[in-house]
Amino acid sequence: MKKKFFKLLARANKKLLPSYSKKRLDLQKASKLQMAIIGWKLWVTKNSLD
Repeated sequence: MKKKFFKLLARANKKLLPSYSKKRLDLQKASKLQMAIIGWKLWVTKNSLD
């Protein structure tokens, strides 16, 4: 159940949130909001793969 929820959330993140890797964002110059989005996407991806 938990894994299905995170897989659904990961698909929603992919559609709704921006992709900073495609924009070649430098992590040293990222704002706090951008870093929060990156952290959120990383956390959701990690939990969907477990």
